[in-house]
Amino acid sequence: MLLALSSHIEVPMVPVPVTMQTFAVTLIGALYGWRLGALTIVAWLAEGWVGLPVLASGASWFYTGGYLLSFPIVGALVGWLAEGGWNGNRVGLAFLAMLLGNLLCLVIGTAWLAAIIGAKEAIVSGFLPFIVGGVLKSALGAATLKLISGNKAGSANKAS
Repeated sequence: MLLALSSHIEVPMVPVPVTMQTFAVTLIGALYGWRLGALTIVAWLAEGWVGLPVLASGASWFYTGGYLLSFPIVGALVGWLAEGGWNGNRVGLAFLAMLLGNLLCLVIGTAWLAAIIGAKEAIVSGFLPFIVGGVLKSALGAATLKLISGNKAGSANKAS
């Protein structure tokens, strides 16, 4: 549900829209751990793949495929780091984990986009405009994780 809702909070841009998807992906990884987080994200992508309206409006696998396919990897990375203590109990490390996840998404997505529109244009339109948003979403994610770390984040990360 969080992933589907986050997809529809967007600022339309060409060729890649700005959404809250990476916020949701990193938060799910941090809360669920690397295995369940990645599987949850794969299930959400499968829903989008078969046509359910869970992805950003107008999302095209052609241009945004690299970003979308990076999401389970990002969720797994952030989940793995959270299981290692980079969680809401250590908000600075949680921020860094989410920032690394956002950066990984941008690198994979931009590489995919570069194969379609060229490296320079991909960096200009698919990487640079998203840096500030990635920092802000990482800060929001770490703060959100801190707020709920007494309940779900602490227990989920210890159980994994």
